[in-house]
Amino acid sequence: MAYPTVNAPYGLIPINLIGGQVFAGANRHLPIASGYSTAIFYGDIVKFNTTDGTIVKETGTSTVSANGVVGVFLGCTYTNPSTGQKLFAQSYPSGGVVASDIEAYVADDPDQLFKVAVTGGSTSSTITPIAGTILGSNMGISQPSTNTSISGNSNIGAFNAADSTVFTLPLRVVSLVYETTNSSGNYSEVIVKWNMPYITLAAGTPNVVSYNGGHSYLNPNGQFNV
Repeated sequence: MAYPTVNAPYGLIPINLIGGQVFAGANRHLPIASGYSTAIFYGDIVKFNTTDGTIVKETGTSTVSANGVVGVFLGCTYTNPSTGQKLFAQSYPSGGVVASDIEAYVADDPDQLFKVAVTGGSTSSTITPIAGTILGSNMGISQPSTNTSISGNSNIGAFNAADSTVFTLPLRVVSLVYETTNSSGNYSEVIVKWNMPYITLAAGTPNVVSYNGGHSYLNPNGQFNV
């Protein structure tokens, strides 16, 4: 039987929630600062800017922001400064938009599950199928350096880090995508969830406990803790 071929990573795509709960397209509208200059594509991971609560792109690979991620970008809307008309877009443009009403649509449920393509490393855009033994283990986020997609879709994926039991890795594999296995029985795509925040301890008087990573809503520090 011929299976579909995955040619390139496409970001994190929401499918359903833990326990088989249905994902009905629910998302939260969160602000992007006027003039924010980094492109954000459909399927990119976003986090809170810790200074003002606006949304920015998460660029971490083996770890994410200490305050955690808030979800996955599913498009945006803003008043086009050239036309004065409301614009609905698949991606937020590089170079920025000057507008006071920019809103990102974000899949922000901490229980959200995502389909994601498997790549060869932290900056790789090459699909690199993985053995099924990754199930139940952790993966990093591949962040290729540039995205020139005219579709507006992300080019990030998941990669197998050196040790998939490291608790700082941001993604947990909860299922495998059987439709895109290769001829060797390895998997080009997996289903992932956000890993939990983790604790670090620094010696002192008293010792200092810090919560890091995971989903922002589950991180007891709060999104603006710096």
